[in-house]
Parts: sequence; structure tokens; C-alpha cells
Amino acid sequence: MKNILITGGSGLVGKKITQQLESEGLAVAWLSRSPKKNTQKSFAWDIDKNTIDPAAIEWADGIIHLAGEGVAEKRWTDDRKKTILESRTQSTSLLYEAIKKAKNKPEAFISASAVGFYGFDTGDKTVDENAKHGTDFLAKVVVAWENEVKKIADLGLRTVLLRIGIVLDKEGGALKEMMKPPVAAPLGSGKQWMSWIVIDDLARMFSFAVKNEKISGTYNAVGPIPATNAELTKAAAKYAGKPFIGLGVPGFGLKLVLGEMALMVLGGNKVSSKKIQSAGFKFNYSELDEGMKGVYA
Repeated sequence: MKNILITGGSGLVGKKITQQLESEGLAVAWLSRSPKKNTQKSFAWDIDKNTIDPAAIEWADGIIHLAGEGVAEKRWTDDRKKTILESRTQSTSLLYEAIKKAKNKPEAFISASAVGFYGFDTGDKTVDENAKHGTDFLAKVVVAWENEVKKIADLGLRTVLLRIGIVLDKEGGALKEMMKPPVAAPLGSGKQWMSWIVIDDLARMFSFAVKNEKISGTYNAVGPIPATNAELTKAAAKYAGKPFIGLGVPGFGLKLVLGEMALMVLGGNKVSSKKIQSAGFKFNYSELDEGMKGVYA
């Protein structure tokens, strides 16, 4: 496999995966609404107009699908919820139709998913890939998203779904937001579980899924040792050079500011990574302290 096509390639995770694959000698191209603006090799697509350059699919030996509106960027109005859902389902459906029509189909389709599949809050119970899905908004989004991806498997492609947890990177995502205040503090009780993964390990996991022909189906893309919100915040503060106080930000205040979206940070999931490890993937960052040290190095 030489040519890898990425949707959502210009995002935080997409850029890191691009760097990882290119460092391993693979050619990477992005699907983009504005391909001429990118320095990265790119092909055109437009989800709203339901168009895609067929040459992109013919070029690709494998596809990594990351595209989707950010779930934490804006308050969840009804319109925003619709956008979050459709950005995932419609983009996947567009890829399905393009692959279906292609003469030379890719060998593999590796899609992002999310641990939100399991629900906002699964308590202290460890959940694996066989656990039932939740019934809240994000769980319903992930179920609909995964169902679209599974249609691509029916076309004969080796298909992998990576349910991603909290991605640790100082340049963006949850960690950057957590470290914005002058003083770091837990959210709510601080006892809720956060299943985290350092972005470098996540990029390596996508590469592992692309290149390992024995990998198919659903895997949790989280590190081996989940942490509580308080533990993760304290570790981040240590390496970000911020003072930490153990008194949590009140949950009712977060609900007033964030609305329903507050449930994402007030709840939590303790997610197992045993399946991907059993498949042969080895983490560079297994423990929280070494992970944070690597992030802020």
C-alpha cells in the first residue's frame, strides 16, 4: 500500500497522521473543499454539493476518514446537532458512492469513530468493543456514523473503525482548552473517567491499521490506563507549568455555560484498549505521567 487518501487531513489529528505516514515512506493526499490552497497534494470534494473528484478514489490504495464537525466548538442548538450528525453520515455516504463506482477500489478504509458510542457516562465499569451503545445525542451520532462506514465494508474493503478517546496534544483539542485558565482545576467532581491517548500514539495506531492486513472491525483508540479528570488535570498542570487546585469547577456552572454539551465533561468512560494491544499494537505512552511529559516536551 503506497497511496493514502485522508479526509479531514488539515485538522489536528489529520496533520499528525499525515506526518506519520510520510515519515514511513507513504504518499499522502487530502480530500479538500479548497485543494488549491493546500501545500499537501489534494483532491476536491464538497459534501454539501455531494461531489468528489473520482480520480481521488482511483489514486488511493487506502482511505483514512476523519472528516466531521467538531462536537465541542459551539453550543448544541438543534441546527448544530444536525450539522454534527450530517457532517459524518453524509461524508461517509459520499465516499461509499464514489468507492462503489470506482474501477480500482482501495484496499482498506480506516475510519475515525468515538468512545462517545458508549454514552456520556458509563461510571466505573470498564467497557470494551462489545459493550452496548448509549442513548444520548453523541452516542446516536456515533451509531449512525458507524452504520454508514459498515456499508463500505460490504463493498469488499478491509474496514477498520477506531473509537477515539480524549486526544492529548498541547496544540489543540481538550488539553489546550483545559490549560487555558491561569489555574488548573478538575471539572465537576473530578472523579469521572477520561480515556486518553497521546496524539503521537493515535497517529501510529492509524498507520498500524492501514498497514496491518489482519486488522478489521472496531477497536478502541485509547491508552491502556484511563485516568480520572482530576488526575489528568493535575498531570497536565505539572508539565504545563500551571498551579493546580483540587476544588472542582461546579457542574451546575458548566451546565449554565455549555448547556447539554457539559455532559461530555461531567460524565466519563473507562474504556479498554486490550483488543488493539492483542492485535499487536504497542503504545509509546502507556502511563499518564510519561504521556504528559511527552506532550509538553
